[in-house]
Amino acid sequence: MNFIDRKFYEFVSIIKNYDVNSLYDFIKDKFLKLNIKNQEALINYLKKYPYWGKIDNANYEHIHKRASALREHIEDYVWLYEGLKDYRSKYVLLAVLNNYYQFDFISLTNASETIYPDYFDFDLIKLDKKQVIVDAGAYTGDTIISYINSFGIDSYDKIYAYEITPSVYEKLKENTEKYPKVVCKLNAVSDKEETLHFQNNINSDSANRITSDGEFSVEAITIDTDIKEKITMIKMDIEGAEQRALMGAREHIKKDKPTLLISVYHNFEDLYKIPRMIMEMNNNYEFYLRYNGKGLFPTEITLICIPTP
Repeated sequence: MNFIDRKFYEFVSIIKNYDVNSLYDFIKDKFLKLNIKNQEALINYLKKYPYWGKIDNANYEHIHKRASALREHIEDYVWLYEGLKDYRSKYVLLAVLNNYYQFDFISLTNASETIYPDYFDFDLIKLDKKQVIVDAGAYTGDTIISYINSFGIDSYDKIYAYEITPSVYEKLKENTEKYPKVVCKLNAVSDKEETLHFQNNINSDSANRITSDGEFSVEAITIDTDIKEKITMIKMDIEGAEQRALMGAREHIKKDKPTLLISVYHNFEDLYKIPRMIMEMNNNYEFYLRYNGKGLFPTEITLICIPTP
């Protein structure tokens, strides 16, 4: 057994010795023992991006979510770990869980990708010139431009780019207009066609998130109904709406087996739940994790799903 396996199963054994309340107490104590600079940085980050619960005065909602995610779903993490296909992925998972458990900033920093661009690990992504790509959460076209810079202008047949924020959508069109066959759409991607609402995040247009009572509205489509041709790659970074969007792409995932590049960090459940969802749709995939975030808190985690023959 190598040291990553050994460390992971030791970690699992430790977590199983807690109940949720005692684990909450341990993590809270670890937080309170952090230096003030790191405490404040985490508190401020969670205020800007309130996806994972708050730490505010005597409110330790975020800590409780950490404890619940670890203790109640440790077997799900074991399932995921044993299904990951390389040790870079296994190390990423261990680093993320150790950060949940004891604010391990060092392992998380060490897990960050330093060679390849976000989403596009050259060792994993296999291309042909007939790529039909879906970019859900296209923002200003940064991922599309990164893809073209990485693989060339002749590396795709068509790219569908979805964005929900009108001002960002205009930048997306402007930034991609010189590239052929990029189809920009002002739509949300979901599991059914309906009108959805979102609230502008004052800190970042890239973090605008679908809510039940947002002041702005956008029409949602499903990938299955909106795109009829074969899809070869789907990237999603849509602020926690990935599960619903994947359900709306179920038929393409079943029939086409596209490469999937899915963000799994916008809450405490996507990391273990989305791989199971994909396996239920089509079990002919290999799973990898890549990390492009920093050391404070685990964001920018990508689940890369590579179809098998």
